[in-house]
Amino acid sequence: MDTVHELFSAQAAATPHKVALHGHDGALTYTQLDARADETARRLAARGIGVEARVGVLAERSLDLVVTLLGILKAGAAYVPVDPRQPDHWRARALRSASVSCLLDATGAVIEPSTPAGPAPAGDRATRAGGGNLAYVAFTSGSTGAPKGVAIPHESVLRLVRDQAYAPVEPDDRFLQFAPVAFDASTFEIWAPLLNGAELLVHPPGEPSPAELARFVSDHKITTLWLTAGLFQQVVDHHLDLLANVRRLVVGGDVVSPRHAELVLSRLPGIRLVNGYGPTENTTFTCCHDITAGDTDPVPVGRPITGTEVRVLDARLRPAEVGELYAVGSGLARGYLGEPGQTGARFVADPWSSPPGGRMYRTGDLVRVRSDGVLEFLERSDRQVKINGFRVEPGEAETVLAHLPGVRSAAVVAQPGPTGALRLAAFVAPHRGQVVSVLGMRRQMAQALPDYARPATYRIVDELPLTANGKVDRSALAGTVSRERPDLFSDFVPPATGVETLIAEIWSDLLGVDRIGIDDDFIALGGHSLLSMRMAEDVAREFGVTIAPRDFYLRPTVAGLAALVEERRR
Repeated sequence: MDTVHELFSAQAAATPHKVALHGHDGALTYTQLDARADETARRLAARGIGVEARVGVLAERSLDLVVTLLGILKAGAAYVPVDPRQPDHWRARALRSASVSCLLDATGAVIEPSTPAGPAPAGDRATRAGGGNLAYVAFTSGSTGAPKGVAIPHESVLRLVRDQAYAPVEPDDRFLQFAPVAFDASTFEIWAPLLNGAELLVHPPGEPSPAELARFVSDHKITTLWLTAGLFQQVVDHHLDLLANVRRLVVGGDVVSPRHAELVLSRLPGIRLVNGYGPTENTTFTCCHDITAGDTDPVPVGRPITGTEVRVLDARLRPAEVGELYAVGSGLARGYLGEPGQTGARFVADPWSSPPGGRMYRTGDLVRVRSDGVLEFLERSDRQVKINGFRVEPGEAETVLAHLPGVRSAAVVAQPGPTGALRLAAFVAPHRGQVVSVLGMRRQMAQALPDYARPATYRIVDELPLTANGKVDRSALAGTVSRERPDLFSDFVPPATGVETLIAEIWSDLLGVDRIGIDDDFIALGGHSLLSMRMAEDVAREFGVTIAPRDFYLRPTVAGLAALVEERRR
């Protein structure tokens, strides 16, 4: 058995009556989940969908979504998840690049028969999917402005979740599925419990506040939890006691805060805290490290997990103590769909392969090998950064900006925001005599890129600074931080009530803008989903009312949110 769905069916046969899956809309035993996924597979097979076909899935977290993903695999096909919150244009390009045969909703119902580019080859139902066949496609940021589809085979998923020392799964474990299914962390969250006889609890759709998330973890006695580094810090700061039932907390997506790691270890001595590091191209995790007290500055990325080897090499591909990290082994993706050039540039020949012909993936991360063999992350060798746990190419936003009307040149750099987390800052030079609107740019960027890949701040400049070699001086730009209120094409109206004043102060602190008026828009000021979670918590704590992150999108101005607070106080 070398595929995800075969291993699941074997698990269902071994524990038929055990509950496999909980959602806000019910629960399924292993047998029930297996049977419902079989129904989905039969419907897809009737459409001619089989091995190597790609099936798009547009849905938020739910019990039905897990059924649909498993059903796609049982049909022999691969799932291509896209997030409903991603811009339509970006999502359409991703689905076209994957040549999906059809697009399904969470229940497995067909939304679109095929993408405008036409259907992919349906596949051969007579051929059984094997370990090397495609299981799913995950999209990452690309410097050209187009998403890149990372093709992950079944064997790579099995290497991630079976017989791994970093996450040994017990039958009484309860995993939380919280990451968007389009984010590769969901691979670990979903398949680790279901292929090892544990329970998977799906968080209801939407953006909960850190308080709501921590309460769900406590109420449902979650034992294994994955959090992005940014969300980890928010939960630890205010709700650490609600993680008392968690046995294993895996943190990833960015550099882990040493201070917050120490807090967890000192206050929850029974917890196993793991730093999970790795790019999508090597299936979620490449290295893991059990964090211990005194071993947290910096928090190491650890050693390779089972099924993976790493090489630390200098520019001439010679082993080095400090160098670029290359990943080798069964976790490697097949490459980027329809991108042979980019695949060849990142998945390179392995000189040490035995037998010859193996590949290694260039992570672009510079690391140091400690005397005990543990790896420490130093920095990126290129311009990639992590924003809210997502890997982002600033060049992607630059490409989109450069094609907007009136823009002569643009540069996008990463800067620490008011909370310390990185955010993107755009610097735009218009054509002579032309005026570009920050609000207009925000609207157009929102149609082209997901929120994590869009700049949080925009600054209009006459010229971009240049180095002595005539290149854009991005280091100088990265050190240029402005707290000025952007041009929102609306007059500044100061707060008039105590509630409005306090809300404007909270926004000012977290958005890094000095003057915020009551009619200013949360998104137009650079707000995003992770920031809305933090703000919701701060506003709720200040006024003693319940505020959810979605309220920042339903009532996006200071005046609107203040009115909501007043309503709920009454």
